Amino acid sequence: MNNDIIKTEMMVNDQKINVLRINNNDYISLTDLARYADNEEPRLPIRDWMRNKDVISFLGLWEQLNNEYFKGGEFATFKNEAGSNKFKMSPQKWIRETNAIGIISKSGRYDGGTFAHPDIAFEFASWLSPEFRLYVIQEFQRLKKNEAYKNKLDWNANRVLTKVNYLVHTDAIKSFIVPTLTEKQKRFVYAEEADVLNVALFGMTAKEWRVKNPSVADKGNIRDYTDLLHLVILNNLENINAELIGIGMSQRERLIKLNSMAKRQMDLLSNNKSFDNLQYIENKINNNITLVE
Repeated sequence: MNNDIIKTEMMVNDQKINVLRINNNDYISLTDLARYADNEEPRLPIRDWMRNKDVISFLGLWEQLNNEYFKGGEFATFKNEAGSNKFKMSPQKWIRETNAIGIISKSGRYDGGTFAHPDIAFEFASWLSPEFRLYVIQEFQRLKKNEAYKNKLDWNANRVLTKVNYLVHTDAIKSFIVPTLTEKQKRFVYAEEADVLNVALFGMTAKEWRVKNPSVADKGNIRDYTDLLHLVILNNLENINAELIGIGMSQRERLIKLNSMAKRQMDLLSNNKSFDNLQYIENKINNNITLVE
Protein backbone atom coordinates (compact mmCIF):
# COMPACT_ATOMS: atom_id res chain seq x y z
CA MET A 1 0.00 0.00 0.00
CA ASN A 2 1.42 3.38 -0.93
CA ASN A 3 -0.73 5.36 1.46
CA ASP A 4 0.60 7.04 4.58
CA ILE A 5 -0.06 4.75 7.53
CA ILE A 6 -0.45 5.85 11.14
CA LYS A 7 0.22 3.12 13.67
CA THR A 8 -0.97 2.95 17.25
CA GLU A 9 -2.13 0.28 19.69
CA MET A 10 -4.59 -0.47 22.45
CA MET A 11 -4.42 -2.82 25.43
CA VAL A 12 -7.22 -5.35 25.90
CA ASN A 13 -6.88 -7.47 29.05
CA ASP A 14 -3.11 -6.91 29.06
CA GLN A 15 -2.91 -7.97 25.41
CA LYS A 16 -1.53 -5.51 22.84
CA ILE A 17 -3.77 -5.00 19.82
CA ASN A 18 -2.30 -3.01 16.94
CA VAL A 19 -4.42 -0.48 15.07
CA LEU A 20 -3.67 1.13 11.71
CA ARG A 21 -5.21 4.23 10.19
CA ILE A 22 -5.13 4.37 6.38
CA ASN A 23 -6.88 7.16 4.47
CA ASN A 24 -8.97 8.06 7.54
CA ASN A 25 -10.09 4.44 7.99
CA ASP A 26 -9.20 2.40 11.07
CA TYR A 27 -8.12 -1.24 10.82
CA ILE A 28 -7.78 -3.45 13.89
CA SER A 29 -5.36 -6.38 13.88
CA LEU A 30 -7.24 -9.67 13.57
CA THR A 31 -3.92 -11.40 14.10
CA ASP A 32 -3.56 -9.83 17.54
CA LEU A 33 -7.20 -10.54 18.38
CA ALA A 34 -6.75 -14.18 17.35
CA ARG A 35 -3.99 -14.62 19.94
CA TYR A 36 -6.82 -14.68 22.48
CA ALA A 37 -7.60 -18.18 21.17
CA ASP A 38 -4.22 -19.34 19.82
CA ASN A 39 -1.13 -17.36 20.75
CA GLU A 40 1.23 -19.59 18.76
CA GLU A 41 -0.75 -19.86 15.48
CA PRO A 42 -3.15 -16.88 15.32
CA ARG A 43 -3.80 -17.45 11.62
CA LEU A 44 -5.70 -20.67 12.43
CA PRO A 45 -8.61 -19.07 14.34
CA ILE A 46 -8.97 -16.52 11.54
CA ARG A 47 -9.21 -19.24 8.90
CA ASP A 48 -11.65 -21.28 11.01
CA TRP A 49 -13.84 -18.18 11.43
CA MET A 50 -13.83 -17.49 7.70
CA ARG A 51 -15.05 -21.00 6.87
CA ASN A 52 -18.39 -20.18 8.48
CA LYS A 53 -21.28 -19.51 6.08
CA ASP A 54 -22.72 -16.72 8.23
CA VAL A 55 -19.33 -15.02 8.36
CA ILE A 56 -18.94 -15.10 4.58
CA SER A 57 -22.47 -13.68 4.26
CA PHE A 58 -21.60 -10.90 6.71
CA LEU A 59 -18.32 -10.07 4.98
CA GLY A 60 -20.04 -10.02 1.59
CA LEU A 61 -22.82 -7.74 2.81
CA TRP A 62 -20.29 -5.34 4.35
CA GLU A 63 -18.39 -5.15 1.07
CA GLN A 64 -21.58 -4.61 -0.94
CA LEU A 65 -22.44 -1.66 1.29
CA ASN A 66 -18.96 -0.12 1.31
CA ASN A 67 -17.09 -1.26 -1.80
CA GLU A 68 -18.31 -0.44 -5.30
CA TYR A 69 -15.58 -2.64 -6.83
CA PHE A 70 -16.51 -5.75 -4.84
CA LYS A 71 -16.84 -8.85 -7.04
CA GLY A 72 -20.31 -10.13 -6.30
CA GLY A 73 -20.04 -13.18 -8.55
CA GLU A 74 -17.06 -14.60 -6.71
CA PHE A 75 -18.76 -13.82 -3.40
CA ALA A 76 -21.88 -15.75 -4.45
CA THR A 77 -19.72 -18.80 -5.23
CA PHE A 78 -17.99 -18.64 -1.84
CA LYS A 79 -21.31 -18.17 -0.07
CA ASN A 80 -22.71 -21.32 -1.66
CA GLU A 81 -19.61 -23.34 -0.74
CA ALA A 82 -19.15 -21.96 2.78
CA GLY A 83 -19.95 -24.28 5.65
CA SER A 84 -19.06 -27.49 3.85
CA ASN A 85 -16.20 -29.64 5.05
CA LYS A 86 -14.16 -29.00 1.91
CA PHE A 87 -14.52 -25.21 2.03
CA LYS A 88 -11.39 -23.34 2.99
CA MET A 89 -10.87 -19.58 3.14
CA SER A 90 -8.01 -17.26 4.11
CA PRO A 91 -7.83 -13.45 4.30
CA GLN A 92 -5.45 -13.38 1.34
CA LYS A 93 -7.77 -15.50 -0.81
CA TRP A 94 -10.81 -13.41 0.14
CA ILE A 95 -9.02 -10.16 -0.76
CA ARG A 96 -7.55 -11.55 -3.99
CA GLU A 97 -10.70 -13.17 -5.34
CA THR A 98 -13.33 -10.61 -4.33
CA ASN A 99 -11.34 -7.36 -4.34
CA ALA A 100 -12.37 -6.85 -0.71
CA ILE A 101 -11.34 -3.73 1.23
CA GLY A 102 -12.75 -4.52 4.68
CA ILE A 103 -9.86 -6.89 5.38
CA ILE A 104 -6.25 -6.10 4.52
CA SER A 105 -3.13 -8.22 4.76
CA LYS A 106 0.22 -6.58 5.55
CA SER A 107 3.60 -8.21 5.22
CA GLY A 108 6.34 -7.47 7.70
CA ARG A 109 8.18 -9.18 10.50
CA TYR A 110 7.07 -6.82 13.26
CA ASP A 111 3.99 -5.00 11.99
CA GLY A 112 2.56 -7.48 9.50
CA GLY A 113 -0.58 -9.55 9.79
CA THR A 114 -4.27 -9.40 8.98
CA PHE A 115 -6.22 -6.23 9.80
CA ALA A 116 -9.91 -5.45 9.44
CA HIS A 117 -12.36 -2.57 9.60
CA PRO A 118 -13.78 -2.24 13.17
CA ASP A 119 -17.18 -3.55 12.02
CA ILE A 120 -15.51 -6.78 10.95
CA ALA A 121 -12.99 -6.93 13.79
CA PHE A 122 -15.78 -6.69 16.37
CA GLU A 123 -17.60 -9.59 14.70
CA PHE A 124 -14.45 -11.69 14.85
CA ALA A 125 -13.93 -10.76 18.52
CA SER A 126 -17.52 -11.81 19.24
CA TRP A 127 -16.88 -15.19 17.60
CA LEU A 128 -13.85 -15.63 19.83
CA SER A 129 -15.78 -14.59 22.95
CA PRO A 130 -18.75 -12.24 23.52
CA GLU A 131 -17.03 -10.99 26.67
CA PHE A 132 -13.79 -10.36 24.78
CA ARG A 133 -15.75 -8.40 22.14
CA LEU A 134 -17.08 -5.99 24.78
CA TYR A 135 -13.56 -5.36 26.09
CA VAL A 136 -12.29 -4.73 22.55
CA ILE A 137 -15.09 -2.24 21.82
CA GLN A 138 -14.53 -0.47 25.12
CA GLU A 139 -10.78 -0.07 24.56
CA PHE A 140 -11.23 1.00 20.95
CA GLN A 141 -13.68 3.71 22.00
CA ARG A 142 -11.21 4.83 24.65
CA LEU A 143 -8.50 4.98 22.02
CA LYS A 144 -10.66 7.11 19.71
CA LYS A 145 -11.35 9.57 22.52
CA ASN A 146 -7.81 9.63 23.77
CA GLU A 147 -6.14 12.95 23.14
CA ALA A 148 -2.85 11.31 22.32
CA TYR A 149 -4.44 9.35 19.48
CA LYS A 150 -6.15 12.44 18.06
CA ASN A 151 -2.92 14.40 18.25
CA LYS A 152 -1.03 11.57 16.63
CA LEU A 153 -3.42 11.71 13.67
CA ASP A 154 -2.98 15.46 13.45
CA TRP A 155 0.76 15.04 13.75
CA ASN A 156 0.78 13.27 10.44
CA ALA A 157 0.79 16.89 9.22
CA ASN A 158 4.58 16.73 9.76
CA ARG A 159 4.75 14.99 6.40
CA VAL A 160 1.43 16.11 4.92
CA LEU A 161 2.33 19.78 5.36
CA THR A 162 5.63 19.24 3.61
CA LYS A 163 3.91 17.36 0.75
CA VAL A 164 1.28 20.08 0.29
CA ASN A 165 3.91 22.78 0.12
CA TYR A 166 5.93 20.67 -2.28
CA LEU A 167 3.01 21.09 -4.71
CA VAL A 168 3.37 24.87 -4.38
CA HIS A 169 7.09 24.42 -4.93
CA THR A 170 6.72 22.36 -8.12
CA ASP A 171 4.07 24.76 -9.45
CA ALA A 172 6.58 27.57 -9.16
CA ILE A 173 9.16 25.50 -11.06
CA LYS A 174 6.65 24.77 -13.81
CA SER A 175 5.77 28.43 -14.18
CA PHE A 176 9.23 29.95 -14.21
CA ILE A 177 11.76 27.26 -15.24
CA VAL A 178 10.17 24.48 -17.28
CA PRO A 179 9.30 26.53 -20.43
CA THR A 180 12.99 26.90 -21.35
CA LEU A 181 13.92 23.23 -20.83
CA THR A 182 13.54 19.96 -22.70
CA GLU A 183 11.30 17.19 -21.35
CA LYS A 184 14.36 15.34 -20.06
CA GLN A 185 15.59 18.44 -18.27
CA LYS A 186 12.15 19.05 -16.75
CA ARG A 187 12.28 15.71 -14.96
CA PHE A 188 15.79 16.45 -13.73
CA VAL A 189 14.92 19.90 -12.42
CA TYR A 190 12.36 18.61 -9.95
CA ALA A 191 14.80 16.25 -8.29
CA GLU A 192 17.50 18.89 -8.36
CA GLU A 193 15.24 21.51 -6.77
CA ALA A 194 14.29 19.09 -4.00
CA ASP A 195 18.00 18.60 -3.36
CA VAL A 196 18.56 22.36 -3.21
CA LEU A 197 16.42 22.28 -0.06
CA ASN A 198 18.08 19.11 1.19
CA VAL A 199 21.56 20.57 0.84
CA ALA A 200 20.54 23.93 2.32
CA LEU A 201 19.06 22.28 5.40
CA PHE A 202 20.72 18.87 5.78
CA GLY A 203 24.02 19.44 3.98
CA MET A 204 23.52 16.49 1.62
CA THR A 205 21.42 15.33 -1.29
CA ALA A 206 18.81 12.60 -1.04
CA LYS A 207 21.17 10.17 -2.81
CA GLU A 208 24.03 10.98 -0.44
CA TRP A 209 21.74 10.31 2.52
CA ARG A 210 20.69 6.93 1.08
CA VAL A 211 24.33 5.94 0.62
CA LYS A 212 25.11 6.89 4.23
CA ASN A 213 22.03 5.15 5.62
CA PRO A 214 21.58 1.89 3.66
CA SER A 215 19.78 0.10 6.52
CA VAL A 216 16.76 2.43 6.36
CA ALA A 217 17.00 3.80 2.81
CA ASP A 218 14.40 1.34 1.51
CA LYS A 219 11.88 2.39 4.19
CA GLY A 220 11.87 6.15 3.60
CA ASN A 221 13.94 9.18 2.74
CA ILE A 222 15.89 11.86 4.56
CA ARG A 223 12.71 13.82 5.27
CA ASP A 224 10.94 10.80 6.79
CA TYR A 225 13.74 10.32 9.32
CA THR A 226 14.29 13.90 10.39
CA ASP A 227 12.93 15.58 13.52
CA LEU A 228 10.17 18.11 14.10
CA LEU A 229 12.53 21.11 14.12
CA HIS A 230 13.92 20.29 10.68
CA LEU A 231 10.42 19.63 9.28
CA VAL A 232 9.20 23.04 10.42
CA ILE A 233 12.20 24.75 8.85
CA LEU A 234 11.84 22.66 5.69
CA ASN A 235 8.24 23.76 5.36
CA ASN A 236 9.32 27.41 5.61
CA LEU A 237 12.18 26.96 3.15
CA GLU A 238 9.88 25.41 0.54
CA ASN A 239 7.61 28.45 0.62
CA ILE A 240 10.56 30.83 0.47
CA ASN A 241 12.17 28.89 -2.38
CA ALA A 242 8.95 29.09 -4.40
CA GLU A 243 9.02 32.88 -4.04
CA LEU A 244 12.71 33.07 -4.98
CA ILE A 245 12.10 30.98 -8.09
CA GLY A 246 9.25 33.34 -8.96
CA ILE A 247 11.53 36.39 -8.97
CA GLY A 248 14.07 34.59 -11.16
CA MET A 249 16.90 34.08 -8.65
CA SER A 250 19.49 31.55 -9.80
CA GLN A 251 19.81 28.18 -8.13
CA ARG A 252 23.24 28.98 -6.72
CA GLU A 253 22.00 32.22 -5.17
CA ARG A 254 18.95 30.50 -3.76
CA LEU A 255 21.04 27.73 -2.21
CA ILE A 256 23.24 30.25 -0.38
CA LYS A 257 20.26 32.31 0.78
CA LEU A 258 18.23 29.27 1.90
CA ASN A 259 21.19 27.88 3.83
CA SER A 260 21.59 31.21 5.64
CA MET A 261 17.87 31.30 6.46
CA ALA A 262 17.96 27.70 7.68
CA LYS A 263 20.78 28.52 10.11
CA ARG A 264 18.97 31.58 11.42
CA GLN A 265 15.68 29.71 11.88
CA MET A 266 17.50 26.84 13.58
CA ASP A 267 18.98 29.26 16.14
CA LEU A 268 15.66 30.97 16.77
CA LEU A 269 13.56 27.81 17.12
CA SER A 270 16.12 25.86 19.11
CA ASN A 271 15.87 28.41 21.92
CA ASN A 272 12.13 28.99 21.71
CA LYS A 273 10.10 27.83 24.72
CA SER A 274 6.90 27.38 22.71
CA PHE A 275 8.70 25.08 20.30
CA ASP A 276 10.10 23.11 23.25
CA ASN A 277 6.54 22.55 24.49
CA LEU A 278 5.50 21.42 21.03
CA GLN A 279 8.43 19.01 20.90
CA TYR A 280 7.47 17.64 24.32
CA ILE A 281 3.94 16.88 23.14
CA GLU A 282 5.20 15.23 19.96
CA ASN A 283 7.54 12.99 21.96
CA LYS A 284 4.65 11.87 24.16
CA ILE A 285 2.50 11.11 21.13
CA ASN A 286 5.21 9.22 19.25
CA ASN A 287 5.95 7.15 22.35
CA ASN A 288 2.24 6.28 22.77
CA ILE A 289 2.07 7.93 26.21
CA THR A 290 -1.52 8.59 27.25
CA LEU A 291 -2.24 12.27 27.80
CA VAL A 292 -5.78 11.82 29.13
CA GLU A 293 -7.73 8.94 30.59
